[in-house]
Amino acid sequence: MRHRMSGRKFGLPSDQRKALLKGLVRALFLNDKITTTETRAKDVRVIAERLITMAKRGDIHARRMVRRYIDSNIAEFGVNAETGKVARNPYYVVPRLFDDIAVRFKDRPGGYCRITRIGARRGDGAPMVVLELVEGGTVQAGPDAEETPATTTKRRGLFARRK
Repeated sequence: MRHRMSGRKFGLPSDQRKALLKGLVRALFLNDKITTTETRAKDVRVIAERLITMAKRGDIHARRMVRRYIDSNIAEFGVNAETGKVARNPYYVVPRLFDDIAVRFKDRPGGYCRITRIGARRGDGAPMVVLELVEGGTVQAGPDAEETPATTTKRRGLFARRK
C-alpha cells in the first residue's frame, strides 16, 4: 500500500527518475517553457518553484544548494571547439537562474510556473501540457479581457460535444 508515500515513480528506478526530473528542470530554466506529460509537469513544478525561491535569496549558500541539485555532470566552463578558448557553457543553468529568473520574480511570493493542458499525445493518449514560467511582476488583465457570461456552454472533448 502507498499510504502517506509522496512522489510519483513514473515506472522508473530511482536514479533514472531523478535524472529525468533534473533534466526537465534544467530544460525549463534554459527555455522558460517545456512540453511534457501532466504528471511529470506536476513534479517538475514543485522542484522548480523551490529552486526559484532559493535563488531569490541570492547568497552563496543558496547558490551551493541549487548547484547541488541541478549540476550533476554539467561543467560551468569548457573549451570552445571552434575557437579553442575557454568559455562559459551555454547549458550551465545556475547563472541564468540567479541573474535572470530570480530577479524577474523578486516581488512575487510564489506561483512561478503555469501548467496549460494542450490535449492528448497521439501515440498513447497521455495528457500533454505546457509547463512555463509566468512573467515576473504583477500581471494585469488588458482592456479587451472581458468576463464571459456564465450561461455560455463550452464545447469539450474530441468531437466537440456539449456538456
